[in-house]
Amino acid sequence: MRTPSRATAGTTVMLVAAALVLTTGTGGQAEPGHPARTQPDTVRIDGSHDRTQDNRTGLVAPTTHQRDRAAGLGARARWNSFGTPATLTAPDRPLATGLPADPARAARAYVAANRDLLGLTARGADALEQLAVVPMGEGAAVLFRQRFGDLPAAVDGMLAVGLRKGEVWYVSSSLAPDAAAPQPATLSRADAERAAVRDAATATPATVLRSRLVAVPTPDRGARTAYEVVLGADLTGAQPTALSTYVDARDGSVLLREDLVDSEHDSDPADNPSWAVYPNSPPKDYSSADRRTRWCFNRAHGCDETLASAASPLPWDVDPATGRSTQTTRGNNAIAVHNWFSNDPYSVGTETATPRPDRQYVYPWTNQWHDSGCSPDAFTTPQRNDIDAARANLFAMHNRMHDWSYHLGFTEALWNMQDDTFGRGGTGGDHEQGNAQAGGVSGGPPNFEARDNANQITPGDGIPPTTNMYLWQSIAGSFYAPCVDGDYDMSVIGHEYSHAITNRMIAGPDSGFSSPQGMSESWSDQLAMEYLHEYGYAAPGRRGFTEGEYVTGDPKAGIRNYNMSDSPLNYSAIDYDFVGLQVHASGEVWTATNYDIRDAMLRRYGDAGSAVQRACANGERPVQRCPGNRRWIQLVFDSFPLLTANRISMVDSRDAMLAADRIRFGGANQDLLWNAFAKRGLGEAAASNGYNDADPTPSFASPYAREATVRFNPVGPGGPVPGAQLFVGDYQARAVPVADTDPATPLTGEVALVPGRYDFVVRAPGYGHVRIGPVTIRAGEHRTLPVRMWPNVASTAAGATVSGDGINLDQIADDNEATNWASLGAPVAGRGVTVALAGGATQVRRVQVSAMLRPADPTNPDSGTQSRFSALRQFRVLACTARAGVDCTDPADFRVAYTSPADAFPSGQPRPRAPELIIRSFDIPRTTASHLRLEVVTNQCTGAPAYAGERDNDPRAATDCSTASLQARNVRVAEFQAFAH
Repeated sequence: MRTPSRATAGTTVMLVAAALVLTTGTGGQAEPGHPARTQPDTVRIDGSHDRTQDNRTGLVAPTTHQRDRAAGLGARARWNSFGTPATLTAPDRPLATGLPADPARAARAYVAANRDLLGLTARGADALEQLAVVPMGEGAAVLFRQRFGDLPAAVDGMLAVGLRKGEVWYVSSSLAPDAAAPQPATLSRADAERAAVRDAATATPATVLRSRLVAVPTPDRGARTAYEVVLGADLTGAQPTALSTYVDARDGSVLLREDLVDSEHDSDPADNPSWAVYPNSPPKDYSSADRRTRWCFNRAHGCDETLASAASPLPWDVDPATGRSTQTTRGNNAIAVHNWFSNDPYSVGTETATPRPDRQYVYPWTNQWHDSGCSPDAFTTPQRNDIDAARANLFAMHNRMHDWSYHLGFTEALWNMQDDTFGRGGTGGDHEQGNAQAGGVSGGPPNFEARDNANQITPGDGIPPTTNMYLWQSIAGSFYAPCVDGDYDMSVIGHEYSHAITNRMIAGPDSGFSSPQGMSESWSDQLAMEYLHEYGYAAPGRRGFTEGEYVTGDPKAGIRNYNMSDSPLNYSAIDYDFVGLQVHASGEVWTATNYDIRDAMLRRYGDAGSAVQRACANGERPVQRCPGNRRWIQLVFDSFPLLTANRISMVDSRDAMLAADRIRFGGANQDLLWNAFAKRGLGEAAASNGYNDADPTPSFASPYAREATVRFNPVGPGGPVPGAQLFVGDYQARAVPVADTDPATPLTGEVALVPGRYDFVVRAPGYGHVRIGPVTIRAGEHRTLPVRMWPNVASTAAGATVSGDGINLDQIADDNEATNWASLGAPVAGRGVTVALAGGATQVRRVQVSAMLRPADPTNPDSGTQSRFSALRQFRVLACTARAGVDCTDPADFRVAYTSPADAFPSGQPRPRAPELIIRSFDIPRTTASHLRLEVVTNQCTGAPAYAGERDNDPRAATDCSTASLQARNVRVAEFQAFAH
């Protein structure tokens, strides 16, 4: 059971480290008693920052004076580990007024007048160097970075001041109070590099990409001179390693390690490059008809679309050093290479596409990977698996994302990716490298190291970022994808490129950022989706909000649990789906929230035709003359430079977006934003006790709404139900309740909710789960939420006992979906548990069953890791009544009372999802019994048609889950509940 975390304005929180992955199971680990499997149980769409580690210690609390100053301003303050403000915001007033009109002068004046509030010494304030002034409509964000002596801060030490017309509306910082010069280095650069390589402990040799002296502030020891050592190993492989390791230059210790991997005028044709591309993806029916579009840099006959804009002063295929075409997939913004064998990314000049002296990059596309059924022979045919077409498509998509994001603020001054920055700021030499069909030959079966995947590696400004795009095919007991090439799915390409955008724009030019609550994954989904919509490439209806439809074969939710436009998630259930790494599922909360904001802004400002949408996307119209969706995505981009810490929570992201609206639009959308945030649990009292809080405090209240007061009233046959909990949404496991009837908790029986439609889940010890909704909540009403609860006669809290197969027997009857029973290492059919019902013989007419999964339990070595494919699919219920000579211990004493549908927990391509596994109710024939046995018929692996049989022509890979995966011998059930009503 989880109790809600509490945090209020002024609470001291420590901001520590963070990071498309979908985990399907064990990540290659074996179930207890079984050897490790050769096929992975983790399907990654990008990295998870699981190697990030902050070894700095200490916590400096803000002074009473600082707290009082913030309170006197009416400001919401959160504090970082240095005792300086992580954020300062005020809901309805500026933090300061009467400042100069020039943003840079105004920001300097604000710092000078508020050193006490910021917690800065005079030296700490004087050490701020201006990094950038980011225009935002009539406002701007001014970014500063501290220097410690002659050394810049490489991690933290950042300040953002958001201003509009001489008023400060937002402050964000990771500042150290003082900026005394650290003691000089005594360690050599070579020794530091060796220390970083030892700490990385990579399987393949690590290459030092950059090393330099920097300053790293610490809460307890001041700034430390450190070597920033950027390492890469197997960067183009299936499991790349890229790390920024900060080695103390005096004692050789590793202060911090950051994971950098995150698992679209007429001229002479000879001077006008063109590309044949799929702007979204090939046909979703996987037809081999070539339906590509012709993109030309300048207008010309026969071109479907013209690309030139101010974002790219040179055509995409021109080398800025020579001013001439490279005649291949290499230019100022990007390079795309052939990478079947994980070649060294820094010596791949010969691996670009076949040169085209006429600059017409229209290579044949035959859909060979699909039509060959993933046959490895595709690589040795004359078509070479359409590799030239793949490189050209990936190159064009990266350039298009560069140009689209440029017009939204991802420019040279904010550290974008370009070889030459044309004197506009930032550091050059870092165009995006795209590795097409990465590991196509070397990373296939039997280990599948380079399948069903994509990732983005984003070092600091000046070091080239790299993305790996992979081929997709079915993997037994892991992921069931069609035979397709990820180089043609723009939702995946755009997602990965967007990781580079956020890693460069947030927290300064050198430090990446971490977000265990999933904002990074969410932003990548949002940006990829919005790009497709603004250029008119998105599929119609809800399919336009599906991430990865082409590579997964699923038009509804793609690679995610939910379609962006149809999600029940809210902040109270941030870790609802915790099989493996949760950041992608957690990020769906932020995606759902932003979809609501986008929708609300479309209602307020209207939609527009394709011509206007494209003009806005190309930067040809100011955002104030653009439709609501463009205004929304501009606020998303504006929020990035306002986030100065490299470890952020969803609440931090909310505040930055609110501030961006104050700065760019004068706060015109505060009501819309706050109400949308509140509806998703990110209302005014929402709090996260640290950037990686798994149990944040939700709030459904908005300063711009008349909330309803809802009184929770659970009643059973004997009257009020004690210890009952009310959850908003569809999930109980790992969710935070919003009200309860337990006097021992800080919660009450009431909750404030902004108007809207809500679903609820209720649980209590000894009772079955109850779903309620949808319930329409109206503004300002006071209403009681009556909940009829029925005793669960199969509950251990009511006196039932459990025996049978497997481990964690009692967890199937503990009234809690956050735990589960498991049978491991045996054929699943017939495995089960027997429950001696509370109160003896009882007439049962209904059961509830949950196949929900959970994280591995580190306190229970026998619990095993979790795989989605081990979840229950079909079951039957057997009954026995104890009487003279019958004690219900012999299987022959039981009779079948009920057999569920074959798809009781329905899952299909590409893998089981959390919403398909949560608790469900099944009416059974009226059965009198003292004992019920829940018996497995199939699990997802053995019972789902989507995972059965051979699905490709790869002789090295068997895909039938029931014969080729260990998950055919594992099954899990979270809850079995039985009722007389």
